[in-house]
Amino acid sequence: MSFGPGALRGDPPGTPGEVDYRLARQAVLAEFHRGRLARHEICDAHPELLRAARECSEPTGERCPVCEGTDLVLVTYVFGPRLPAHGRCVTSRAELRSLAERRGDFACYVVEVCPECSWNHLARTFVLNPARSA
Repeated sequence: MSFGPGALRGDPPGTPGEVDYRLARQAVLAEFHRGRLARHEICDAHPELLRAARECSEPTGERCPVCEGTDLVLVTYVFGPRLPAHGRCVTSRAELRSLAERRGDFACYVVEVCPECSWNHLARTFVLNPARSA
């Protein structure tokens, strides 16, 4: 029997984990605040990501760490079998649960975005399964 972070959360054995990118986010923001990165280098969201942030995102209630003018939103993309090559932008938890019930391995990417200044950063990734999408 192995022990890991999933055991503390009650995840069943063999459940794939989640990769959290908070430390990388903090490093980028620290470099920006020190003046080593320019705003245009970190506020470079693709127009399609900005559209998804405006139309089908989940609010976080957290202010943008760059412009401090608006709240960040989360945009979730799913990649896997029988989905478009560019992935599928998920608009609700119900849609995520529906995808989790399909056969196959699906990778989920959650991106935080500021619709105002175009800050974006990969927040976390995980393998979609029914236990995780609830």
